[in-house]
Amino acid sequence: MGPHGIIYQAPSLAKRIIYQILRGIGAGFVAFGIVGLLFSFWPVIREEINYRFFKPKIVVSKFGDILLKANAEAADQIRSETQNLGINSYFSVDIPKIDAHENIIANVDAGNPDEYLAALQEGVAHAKGTNFPGSGGTIYLFSHSTDSPLNFARYNAVFYLLGRLDAGDRIVVYFMDKKYIYQVEKKVITTPSDTSWLVGDGSGERLILQTCDPPGTSWNRLLIIARPI
Repeated sequence: MGPHGIIYQAPSLAKRIIYQILRGIGAGFVAFGIVGLLFSFWPVIREEINYRFFKPKIVVSKFGDILLKANAEAADQIRSETQNLGINSYFSVDIPKIDAHENIIANVDAGNPDEYLAALQEGVAHAKGTNFPGSGGTIYLFSHSTDSPLNFARYNAVFYLLGRLDAGDRIVVYFMDKKYIYQVEKKVITTPSDTSWLVGDGSGERLILQTCDPPGTSWNRLLIIARPI
């Protein structure tokens, strides 16, 4: 009997068992729901926890910025240098000793007179199939010394004084806003039909300049062989 004369009747054993079972089932559903929610949203929760409590320190390296700036400044300097010489920084040649500087026309077929004669009216020709500066192979450039004084105005005669170069003289090639310096190794006189120099010899990078010899004739070919320094 309770206070104020109220009588409480205890539930039967069966009811208590059913109540406990239902309570357990309810708790199970709640727990299952919580686990399901955690499973569904765990990737988001995990990233949020990592961001808030385990956020990695971001180290900003200035080296990349410095390198980019240095490259940009170097390219600007090259463009200014070539502009003063009256040539471009994309592909051109400068030979200080003989005051020769000219743009280079890339990938010209040395076996096609129509193609190379047209190219030589615009600049020095780069033989198709040979390499470019920095690639480790043979770079082959050619120009007329002209076969007649009347053709000086028609064809590029920038290599007319090529024979004045000696071992140790420097040749500068500009390519893709970069500067490549070569040193003359030797001079070679060969026949017009000698195409062996167009193929690399496995000795590394070399620059070959070709012109007609003697100047004003087409009897022979004068080759200047230079190596990068």
